[in-house]
Amino acid sequence: MTGTLKQTDMHPFVRKIESIALFALTDDERAALLALPLQMTQFEAYQDIVREGDSPARCFAVFDGIACTYKTTLGGKRQVMAYHVAGDIPDIQSLHLKVLDISIGTVGPCRVGFVQHDAVRALLRAFPRLGDTLWRATLIDAAIVREWMLNTGRRDAYARMAHLFCELITRLGVVGLAPDRTCELPMIQPELADALGITPVHVNRTIRDLKAAGLITLRSRRLTVHDWDGLMAAAEFDPTYLHVTDRDPA
Repeated sequence: MTGTLKQTDMHPFVRKIESIALFALTDDERAALLALPLQMTQFEAYQDIVREGDSPARCFAVFDGIACTYKTTLGGKRQVMAYHVAGDIPDIQSLHLKVLDISIGTVGPCRVGFVQHDAVRALLRAFPRLGDTLWRATLIDAAIVREWMLNTGRRDAYARMAHLFCELITRLGVVGLAPDRTCELPMIQPELADALGITPVHVNRTIRDLKAAGLITLRSRRLTVHDWDGLMAAAEFDPTYLHVTDRDPA
């Protein structure tokens, strides 16, 4: 399903750009972002938005829902490498790479805005500082992947899960989608297992342990953090790698 975009719907995207830019956007820069010719498309849960091997002529921004970058072995085992929340542009590298080496799919229902590469290039020629900010966004994406490598490789399951929850609350908080440290969490347990490198059974047990410790509530795919300091301590969470201005989602 496709549709047009109202300016009020642009809020998470502009908030994300403002949260990582090293300068205050001018009125002209903000207007140029709002004027991007986006084709809004609704995806259902567990649909691919782009696939490994694609050579796209457009990229996209997430407006509602959560998407994930993943790779799959020849045997069909999947590793989720990052989650993407409202405001993110997960495949901006397609501006410069002819062939995608990753797939990006939805976790739950997801609304994205596609924009042709030519329109993005025109924007960046007209507003070079926005080009610097998109380059910064790409570097932050790489920092997130590095943190995930540490998380899955060297932390135990309890800390891995706590760290993922801290990251999601922080990133959603930046774009105004985690009021009172509460957010929608559409991932089912096998999805979390693919992200954390543990079994679905271990996911279930770890969530139960986090609940028993009084750190979180997870009910009807809605996450609430009750003890933010405690969750950060359990996760060894340092939000520096996210490089945002407002690191506290409160």
